[in-house]
Amino acid sequence: MRLHRLDITAFGPFGGAQSVDFDELSAAGLFLLHGPTGAGKTSVLDAVCFALYGAVPGARQSGQGLGLRSDHAASDTRTEIRLELSVAGRRLEVTRQPPWERPKLRGKGMTTEKAQSWLREYDSTAGSWKDLSRSHQEIGEEITQLLGMSREQFCQVVLLPQGDFARFLRADAEARGKLLGRLFDTHRFAEVEKRLAERRRAAEAEVRAADTALLADAHRMQQAAGRVVEEPLPDLTPGDPGLAESVLAWAAVARSTAREALTVAHCARGSAESAQAAADHVLDDVREVDRLQRRFTEAQERAARLEQRADAHNAARTRMERARKAEAVAPALDLRDAAEAEHRRASAEETRARAALPETFAGAGAPGLAVAARKAAEELGGLESARRAERRLGELGSERASLDRQERADEDVLQDAESWLADWEETRAGVEARVESAQEAAARAEQLAVRREPAVKRLAAARLRDELARDTEAAHARSLAARERATQAHAHWLDLKEQRLQGIAAELAAGLVDGESCAVCGATEHPAPARKIAGHVDRETEERALAAHRSADEQRAEAERRLGVVREALAAATAEAGDAPTRQLEEQAEELECLHTEARTVASGLHAAREAREQAEREHERRLTAQQEAARRVAARTSHREVLDREKASLEGELEQARGAAGSVSERATQLERQVALLTDAAEGVRAAEDIARRLKDADARLADAAFRAGFETPQAAAAAMLDDVAHRDLQRQLDAWQLEESSVRAVLAEADTTAAARRPPVDLPAAERSAESAARRLRDTASARDAAARRCTELDTLSTRATGGARRLAPLREEYERVSRLAGLAAGTSADNERRMRLEAYVLAARLEQVAAAATVRLQRMSSGRYTLVHSDDRAGRGRSGLGLHVVDAWTGRERDTATLSGGETFFASLALALGLADVVTDEAGGVRLDTLFIDEGFGSLDDQTLDEVLDVLDSLRERDRSVGIVSHVGDLRRRIHAQLEVVKGRTGSVVRQRGA
Repeated sequence: MRLHRLDITAFGPFGGAQSVDFDELSAAGLFLLHGPTGAGKTSVLDAVCFALYGAVPGARQSGQGLGLRSDHAASDTRTEIRLELSVAGRRLEVTRQPPWERPKLRGKGMTTEKAQSWLREYDSTAGSWKDLSRSHQEIGEEITQLLGMSREQFCQVVLLPQGDFARFLRADAEARGKLLGRLFDTHRFAEVEKRLAERRRAAEAEVRAADTALLADAHRMQQAAGRVVEEPLPDLTPGDPGLAESVLAWAAVARSTAREALTVAHCARGSAESAQAAADHVLDDVREVDRLQRRFTEAQERAARLEQRADAHNAARTRMERARKAEAVAPALDLRDAAEAEHRRASAEETRARAALPETFAGAGAPGLAVAARKAAEELGGLESARRAERRLGELGSERASLDRQERADEDVLQDAESWLADWEETRAGVEARVESAQEAAARAEQLAVRREPAVKRLAAARLRDELARDTEAAHARSLAARERATQAHAHWLDLKEQRLQGIAAELAAGLVDGESCAVCGATEHPAPARKIAGHVDRETEERALAAHRSADEQRAEAERRLGVVREALAAATAEAGDAPTRQLEEQAEELECLHTEARTVASGLHAAREAREQAEREHERRLTAQQEAARRVAARTSHREVLDREKASLEGELEQARGAAGSVSERATQLERQVALLTDAAEGVRAAEDIARRLKDADARLADAAFRAGFETPQAAAAAMLDDVAHRDLQRQLDAWQLEESSVRAVLAEADTTAAARRPPVDLPAAERSAESAARRLRDTASARDAAARRCTELDTLSTRATGGARRLAPLREEYERVSRLAGLAAGTSADNERRMRLEAYVLAARLEQVAAAATVRLQRMSSGRYTLVHSDDRAGRGRSGLGLHVVDAWTGRERDTATLSGGETFFASLALALGLADVVTDEAGGVRLDTLFIDEGFGSLDDQTLDEVLDVLDSLRERDRSVGIVSHVGDLRRRIHAQLEVVKGRTGSVVRQRGA
């Protein structure tokens, strides 16, 4: 990935449009991004990240959306980021516009525009750009796929935040694991651990469930066996070894015992069945004789009862014959009863209708009542015009009341407007005073801001001066100590060298071989070679002393160089801060800050004061307009009220004549409507009563004729002889029952068996029943015992079969549980087979960290002149588990120590090497996407000149692979060393960028 051009508009501290030509900056391979604190150096990197991923780095994500917009931008300038880059052999252009608030095109106020994005690709064949997408989601997926990195990985491997890696060096294993887990996406290994743990719990639950089911079947077998099996069930719990074998052995004993009990019960049932059959045969004979004797006795009793009811039977038969004759008169009777009932209803209706009429119509017939109803209806039709006049009179009252309400409302408006306008001059003077006060405060705040910045800079220099003074004393002490150690190491080396020269003959003699020439004298025989004495100094000891001397001398030179650097910095800080005490400068800066804050607070009300003035003027105009309109409405209502009064007088005269003695026209119309209805109802009732009276007379004549023909003297006699349906059915049922009973009694008394049984002596039925019941009870008991034994055997067989199947299914479940449990314990680091107790995810991260340490060591050795090497340590950390340790090996001492013991400058170039190594590993992990542009953020101020040269050489070596590196720093020495620069300059109207090539 290589950046070509970045265009920024109204973003962060940049109020206007700014452009960065990365092609020009990258030509030298190494370029510097510098500027004062707060100017916006990091905002340039934020713009690159926002263009690619639509979001800024994690620590600044709270500024998304509207918060990305520059406070210095004009209200009609839209925030926009455009980035041109090459990736995977394609040249792309990404444009992003976050949501922003702009003035409304119509009316006042603000409206929010939605975010927009564009992705274009340069077509080299056509020589033009072609659009690819305008979707936020599609653009994000395309960029992530091409780069092979998420936004978090991009911010770690391209923007290289040195502070994060310095904390990474000093962090514990857990914090390192979180960062590496996010960068290398190892959550799938954590998911494997989780899945294995879930599988283990599921397998354990299945095994326990199978054991529980097996034990449940065993307890059911114990309940089914009851007291037949004397051997108790083994005391077992789920998970006990040998549970299945114990349960199956006990089940076999229970089945054998139950089968023996079934054989005994079967024999007892056969004996009981024979005895019960004999008792039943005797009981059947006794019951038959007893039945026939009782049948004969009952027949005799029934015959006596029939003889007693003979007279009643004859009377009922006569009553039935008269009822059959009266049935011929029934239609005439029904017709007469219906006519009589209808006549009673019509008479009652006529009486009710006449009772509601005035006394003048008491004796009037139907024609007279109809004539009176027509006259009342004609009078009612003449009142329609009066009704309209009455409704209009009500509307006039409502209109007059509405006019009165409007008049009172206008009086309130006039009074309110006059009261407000009386205070207008005072109100206007107050808002004008507020505006003038805020404008004066704004001018005063600008003057104080000019005075505050130099005071803040001088205070910072004074604090740096005090800190450097303390550092100078410490550096001087370290320099004296290093000089003393170097002198001692030099003397020690010279002593060892002199001792070695004194015993050099013995060292040469150790290499002599018979027959080979001596390196000193040339002889081939060596009769008396020199021998090493006690305390002999060899070449290796001398070289170690020499190396210690050189190391001590380098430390001395380094301490003296650091002392010089600190003294130069102290002189520069003293020149800028002067001799004034820091406390005095702090008081001056605090006073200016308080005055500036107070002025800005007052000035912040300028916009509100102007709005209040505009609002007061609008209110004044509105009050004047309301006063004038209310006066016009008052004048118009006076003439309208006079017209309404004249119309009201005319309508009242017309209504007084129309309503007569009634209270109103509506009341008079209601009276006439009721009178018409009553007269019409009475006329119809009189005509109906006359018609029904004629029909009743005809029905009486037809009834008398029908009764005479049926043989009855009067219609009343025929009516008395009639039976209703219920009485007819009851009487017929009595006649049929008497006849049936008589036939049945004669048949029983004529039976030969019954007569023969009646001549025999009485039998003892209860004794025979007791004998049969005893035999049946014995059969039931033996049958129940046999059935219970059979059910017991069946149930035991079923449960044994199920328990055997459960035991077979349990074996593979237990094997799977043991296998999954071993794997889960190994992945979770809790198994004894996992010697270092390292979790699977930690193991994968340790491998990645080992790769990162190896890649970082290549650059770290060059930065530290071969002194330091980064190595991964898998020593056990807290809770007895192996962690993600990171140690540094010091070649000067040969010892391995924790990275947290590195000094400030050493931590910087170690974290830089770690960041570059991590960039290489993550790049390979992402599919080998080439990263041609990198940025390094701050940290160079802690390096001395020699280390800075070595670090810059390492960064400059990246150019050999056609890479460009941007350094973000405000260290002044870097401006002299790096010629290609991008400077961010801040001002009152926002920041601007200035670019200078190599």
